[in-house]
Order: sequence, then structure tokens, then C-alpha cells
Amino acid sequence: MKNLQDEKQRDLSINKSDGTNKFLTTDQGVRINDDNNSLKAGERGPSLLEDFILREKITHFDHERIPERIVHARGSGAHGFFEVTNPIPELTKAGFLKEAGLKTPVFARFSTVAGSRGSTDLARDARGFAVKFYTQEGIYDLVANNIPVFFIQDAAKFPDLVHAVKPEPHNEIPQAASAHDTFWDFISLMPESMHMIMWVMSDRAIPRSYRMMEGFGVHTFRLINEAGESTFVKFHWKPKLGTHAVVWDEAQKISGKNPDFHREDLWEAIEMGNFPEWELGIQIIPEKDEHKYEFDLLDPTKIVPEELVPVTIIGRMVLNKNPDNFFAETEQIAFHPGHIVPGIDFSNDPLLQGRLFSYTDTQLSRLGSPNFHEIPINRSIAPVHNHQRDGHMRQEINKGRVSYHPNSLGGGCPYQAQMSQGGFSSFNERVDAHKVRERSESFRDHFGQARLFFNSQTDIEKSHIVKALRFELGKVETTAIRVRMLGLLAQVDAQLAEKVALGLGAIVPPILEKPINRGVSPENEISGKHEPQTVDSSVTNSDALSMVKNPTNSPTIASRKVAIICAEGVSEAAVMNIKNALLQKDAKGVVVAPHLGAIATDNDKSIAVNFSFLTASSVLFDAVYIPHGHDVDALAKNDDAIEFINDAYKHCKLIAADGDAIELINLMPFAFKISNDDKGILLSKEAASETFAKNFTTAMGEHRFWEREANLYK
Repeated sequence: MKNLQDEKQRDLSINKSDGTNKFLTTDQGVRINDDNNSLKAGERGPSLLEDFILREKITHFDHERIPERIVHARGSGAHGFFEVTNPIPELTKAGFLKEAGLKTPVFARFSTVAGSRGSTDLARDARGFAVKFYTQEGIYDLVANNIPVFFIQDAAKFPDLVHAVKPEPHNEIPQAASAHDTFWDFISLMPESMHMIMWVMSDRAIPRSYRMMEGFGVHTFRLINEAGESTFVKFHWKPKLGTHAVVWDEAQKISGKNPDFHREDLWEAIEMGNFPEWELGIQIIPEKDEHKYEFDLLDPTKIVPEELVPVTIIGRMVLNKNPDNFFAETEQIAFHPGHIVPGIDFSNDPLLQGRLFSYTDTQLSRLGSPNFHEIPINRSIAPVHNHQRDGHMRQEINKGRVSYHPNSLGGGCPYQAQMSQGGFSSFNERVDAHKVRERSESFRDHFGQARLFFNSQTDIEKSHIVKALRFELGKVETTAIRVRMLGLLAQVDAQLAEKVALGLGAIVPPILEKPINRGVSPENEISGKHEPQTVDSSVTNSDALSMVKNPTNSPTIASRKVAIICAEGVSEAAVMNIKNALLQKDAKGVVVAPHLGAIATDNDKSIAVNFSFLTASSVLFDAVYIPHGHDVDALAKNDDAIEFINDAYKHCKLIAADGDAIELINLMPFAFKISNDDKGILLSKEAASETFAKNFTTAMGEHRFWEREANLYK
């Protein structure tokens, strides 16, 4: 028996390896010369199917977990429609974009990226923004994010990125968080990630609502018109409600109070008839301008600044129906950037090229069958006729003896469609290049647009980025990783690096550490031929990159929630005054009190209580109103009420009071001194005033009063 046990231990030890002092190899033991670049036809050409290293790496990655999505596992979705408002037949032959007023059914899914299905909605993370268009010509999927760039330039690094940001494999910690060593170790060795890092460390990564975030196609795509002419485009979703976020302290508390905050917000808005809406816009870049700019259109770590190419609005999307069953629809929906229709085509973006292989492979693993397209939520409304047969869970019952093409026994059916009959034909792009594992010289700038993003933020937004980096890097245990990151941050902005270093008790390295991994081939790694560079952008500041300055911001308060703090003896007239004013603006006021049930009013009636202080928190509301008629002393001594109002103040939200409730503001032991010129504190000695109610709803349109934060942390 002992010998068998020893043999079992030897077998186990053979399968244990940490890779220390070993060469990188394929699963077949072949040593890999370049793990950073996929094989392409020329440095800016399309990726090649023969790249067995890329296919093996991504195939293994795609099949690591079942049935949960490896990324974008935590999500929520809804049905709706897309309507063309500005047809573009001169740019594309895609039927669903050619006729004004044409409506196409859609299903949209929003998601976090890194966390599991059981994680919180409010993790600091990029958000997925995927839309399935059920067009008359077939399925079109616009698989987007709420950030217009990505961490990496080549799909070969995607498994590495996700492995780094996921919970560390030895202890499965932390969940849905990037604040740990493996993520920042990877990032500190990948300067190409610095632009994305600026976005993820900004408030864009903690949105107030799915309904209040932008969406971006990330990659450059092509539109093809009837004449076969190509135009490069970038896709943008712009929310009708404006682009808004929460603050980090608020996000952490929401995660504890209601980890389903975004899911619930989307569901309730649709149930209440406040249908979320976005405009779809495109940036149009003529084929002749492909090499016009200081950045490369094929580089997914770069944006096209709107100052150089404005966004042209072509339509709108409205979500007006919640799913009937979360699993059957939201969980089983299968998106793929390769699901396109005639009139839309790909560019040679190396990240996009890898995604075109990866997504189908992932669905085979996650949904368990090549027939995932037959699941109702994935079915095309256009007729489907082909010779695909059988497979697990096949639903289509095909008649006849023919399952091949060409054939004569079936009369040659189904026929191939000519281009004039709507048949898809790829853009006739000439490719004349050597097979290489290399990146274009035009991909070398890793810091210019990161600097553009940081410089475009307001002071308060910059301070949030500094705090986010201090938090994230403060969780990193390895000093060398922090130092490398400070060196990279210094190349974005010296003051940014110094401020982050101050919070870490560290010093920005005087001589920047040379990055180990720059996404180039090993021989060039050694020679330094492809040293990363910084290109100063022709655009030095872009309002479109700031949420505070963003032109999509809107003063609407539709679907916003206000906590009305009530206690015994509250004025019914004051409560109803604000409730009615909010209803007229499609917003909602809810009563929060020391206990559930009902409370007595000043006129011997009662008001139903929606939440107690125990079951609610100010982080779940957009503003706080304290109406006239309370037992002011009792509320001022209520610790839960104090915490509720203090948090609202700390998070720069509107706080209003009228009548004798003003005294509560004076009695409140605020954690911070209230400034006399704080526009977010609205007081009226007159109770139940219509003017006060109007001023209240107008002030809510400001979203937050960020000047207060500057006073809080002086």
C-alpha cells in the first residue's frame, strides 16, 4: 500500500508547476518565441487563421469556466427598439440604417466585466454595453463597453489580462476587484494599458445607473455602401439622462446595502414607464483619412477625439420591456462582434480580429451546443436556411434528404444570394504583406491619450482619479509593483504621480524603470528598437471626456429618487408638495422614517412609510428632503437619521428642508461644516411653498454639488 501511495504522490508532483525558470510553451510543449502579438499579414494586416498559438491560448481560455460567462458574468438586460432618425444610405447598404423612422427590435445587456454572477453591481470596473439588433437581414450585434478604449492592443494578451484581474488563483481573493497584486503587476509591465487605466480609475467605472452611462464600440469598424465603398466608423451610445456616476465611498456602501442596485434601477425604471433611451452616433472617417492622425485607427487603446471627428447621430434606442425570465433571456443571450449584416464590416484591429474567433468558441462552451442560435432570445427574425445539422439540443426539424451544397437532389436549394439579392460580401481590401508577429510603429504611443484624458477632467474628477489610484495601489503588497506604476503614472502627468505617491508614502522613481513587456518581439525587446513613445495630441483638452463637462449631460431628473425623511407630526401638505413636484418631472419621492408601517401627520391623518432607516440608506437616493412638522429634537438625537443626512452631505447631494425642519439642519452634528454658499443646501422658512418645490426640482438637475467636496477635504 505504501508503494502505491508513494507512486500517487509522484504522479501528483508531476502535475504541479509554477513555471519558475521555465520557458513559455504551448500546451504541446513547443517553446513560444512571441507571446505578445498574434500572427498577421503585415504589421497592420488581418490576423491569420493559421496562428495555432493564438487559437490554442484563446480556446483554452474560453473553456475555463462553464456555464457562467468568464467575463461579463454579472449583467442585466431589457427588450426595446432602435429607430433610425438620420438615415445613412450613402454610407451603408445595411437595411436597418437606410430608412427614417424604421424600427428594429433589440435586446440590450449591461454588465460588469471582472466579477462573478454573485458579485456586486458597484464594483470599480468597465461595463459591458451589448445590443442585439434583430434586423430583416439577420442578427447584428454591437458588442460595446462604457469606456471607448481597452487595456491591450492585441487579442493574444486577453487571457493574460483577465487572469491578472480575476481573483488570485491560490486563494480566490479578491472578488470583483482590481485592487490586488496580480492585476497591477500585469498593468505595470504593459504601458499600453495606461490610457484605459485613466478611464477605469475615473468615475466612469462606478456609474450611477446603466441608464446614465455612454457606450462605445471600442474598435474601428467599416460601413460599406451599395457601390462597395468603405468608410471607417466608431460607434457611440449617448444616454438621454446624461452621464453620471457615484463616488467611491458611496459605491462601497451601496454594495453593502444593495448589491443589485443597477439591476433594480433598470428594472424599476422600465416598470414605471421611464424607458431608458440612448442616441446612436457614429464618427465618420473616410478611407482616404486612415493615416491622417497621430494615432492609429486600428489601435484599440486610442480614441478619435470628437474635436477632430464629431459624432453624427443616426438613431435612438429605447428599452421598454423587461425580460419575462432572466435565465432564458438575459443569461442565455449570446453576443458576438462577428454577427454582422451586409453593409457593416471589420477593420484589422488585432484585438477585434481575435474576438471574432473567441466569441463563437465561448458560446460553444457556455451554452453547450453549436445550436445556441436556436434559443429563442438568439433567434434571427430573418429566415434561416442552411445545411447545418444535428448537434446537442437541436430544435430545428429539417425535412428532406439534402444537407450539402452544391446539390441537385434538392433543386440546388438553398441558393447562394448575389450581392444584389442581399448576399454578404466582405470588403475587397488588398493585403500584400509578410507574415509577422509584430505591431505597427503607429501603435507605440502609450501615454499621449492617457495624458489627454487626465488633462480633460475637472479638478474634482482629477482628485477622484488620484484617490482611486491610492486605494488600488494601497492594496498592492509588493513594493516593486507600486514603484513601477508610479514610474508609468509620471509619464502621464508628473503631478498625478506625485499625489498618488504621497498617499502611498512612496517616492516617484527619478529614473523611470524600463518596462519589461512592451508588446514587441523578443529580439526587439533586447535591442530597444520599439521603445514606447509619447506623441502629443493635436487635441490637448476634450470636454467630451469629462462627465462634469460632457455635453450629453442633461438637467432632467426623470426616474431620480428622493428620500423624504419623516417622523411623527410631519406636515402632510409639505410631503405632498414635494411628491407632486417630483411626479411632474417623472421623479419619485419615498418616505423614510424611524419605523415601517405609517406615521401620524399634523392633521390627524397618516402617511405610509416606504423604508425605515434600518432598511434604507442615503446612498440609495439622489437627494434628501426634510419636510416641516417634525419632532425636531427626536430626529436630531436619532443616530440613524444623523448618519443618513451626513452621508448625503458627504456625497455632495442636494439636502433640502422647509419650515421648522430647518432647525434640524442647525442641530445636526454634521461631520463637516456646512458652507454658507453651498448651493446644495436648500432651505425655506415657508412650508409647502410651490416656489420651494420648483427650486428643489431645478437644483436636483445639477446631480451633485462638487464644490462641497473641495471644502470637505481642505
